Amino acid sequence: MDTPGTVTAGVEPGALTVVALGPATWDAFADLAERNNGVFGGCWCMWFQTFYAEKRRAEEDNRTQKRRLVDEGRAHAALVLQDGEAVAWCEYGTPAELPNIYHRKQYEAELDVLPDYRLTCIFVDRRHRHHGLSAVAVRGALRLIADAGGGMVEGYPHDTGGARQAVLYNGTRRLFEATGFEYVRPKGSKNCVMRTVVAPA
Repeated sequence: MDTPGTVTAGVEPGALTVVALGPATWDAFADLAERNNGVFGGCWCMWFQTFYAEKRRAEEDNRTQKRRLVDEGRAHAALVLQDGEAVAWCEYGTPAELPNIYHRKQYEAELDVLPDYRLTCIFVDRRHRHHGLSAVAVRGALRLIADAGGGMVEGYPHDTGGARQAVLYNGTRRLFEATGFEYVRPKGSKNCVMRTVVAPA
């Protein structure tokens, strides 16, 4: 049986687990970020947590901000571990925790209901891509949301019609469909809103 906050992924038996980001797992998260240039040039997965005026351009500033939010319990993610090393993550949180989504003005103008949780940044270590780890991370985030009581969850994946795109920080529509989400509406020219309802664990 899994311990609280830990999910056995089952994709590669005995190799992959998913754990919640927190003070105890910060070092694994930080190691993954540092191996990958701070993620997208030093973002440290802070983009969706802060509005433009609050952005810090220096990598160390973003790292420091992220660590503070993790220590305060205001930054959440599912970390995929392989043999104890973090190889992927999926950021999740409430709309208050993750207010800064792309195409926000359009999203708010067309809003019908605010979700309980959002999935935003999905990231896989460059050495471990094309092995299904994005799906492991998304399913892990949904499991952690279930452990926290469940609710309506939104994602904002890229909807490119199968065309290749260099940066897919929100995942793809196909990924979200495969993990149980339903299409709601377009957002911007190449993204969309997708939803699922997670029952409490």
